[in-house]
Amino acid sequence: MQFRQQALSKLQSPEEIDLPVRFARPQGRLVLFVTVVVMAAACFWAVTGSVSSTIDAPGILTHAQGSYVLQSPVAGQITGVYAKEGQALAADAPLLKVRTAQGDRTVRAIAAGRLTSLSATIGSVVATGANVASVERTGGAGDPLMVMLYLPGDSVASVPAGASVDLTVQSVPAEQYGVLRGRVAAVGRAPQTQQQIAAFLGDAQLAEQFSQHGRPVGVLVKLDAAPGTKSGYRWSSAGGPPFAVDSMTLATGTVHLADRRPIDWLLP
Repeated sequence: MQFRQQALSKLQSPEEIDLPVRFARPQGRLVLFVTVVVMAAACFWAVTGSVSSTIDAPGILTHAQGSYVLQSPVAGQITGVYAKEGQALAADAPLLKVRTAQGDRTVRAIAAGRLTSLSATIGSVVATGANVASVERTGGAGDPLMVMLYLPGDSVASVPAGASVDLTVQSVPAEQYGVLRGRVAAVGRAPQTQQQIAAFLGDAQLAEQFSQHGRPVGVLVKLDAAPGTKSGYRWSSAGGPPFAVDSMTLATGTVHLADRRPIDWLLP
């Protein structure tokens, strides 16, 4: 009771009515000011800023026309090989000579392209319909390289045509020469079976590798040209590697999706 009376008498004292009231300490005002500035900056970024998302996918350097597997039309022993891997072949160019019961027969390329793999050797015996080679179709020496990425079917809906792509090429050290630049040229309409991928790439093992997580959708990437570089394409480094890159080289692509505003995440 004594303390209560003292408090009341102090409040009723006229000489203390004019004393200033301290609402906050200087430290408190500083914290309040910093909080207001941070909130204002966050609101400004939410309205004007953007967040970019990416999708990573395996792929391979190739030509847009794909490849085909050459099969032997006859059974017999191989007695001659007229080409080697990496060589350019014209349409109907001779590839193998096979000795059959009816005499020597020549196995020829179906369409022009580059011989990417040759499984037949002199002295080996082949059966009718056996795979002897893979040929990548090309339109000529100046036919540009493309990259085919294989994305999960549930993620391609967010990939727009023209999206920028960074490509890490297996044969090029990224820490030294950077990544290859490109843009999405086309997005597949439906998932591909392992057989469809094998028919396009001319390689059943690669088709199995790209299909190990289900049926993917093909995304074709056009590489940015840069005539001043050794490879003929644009890299994140100044000049890229001091050598050309070959088709049928594995790569990993990072697709940059359209930027999204953070405020969109807060709206229903």
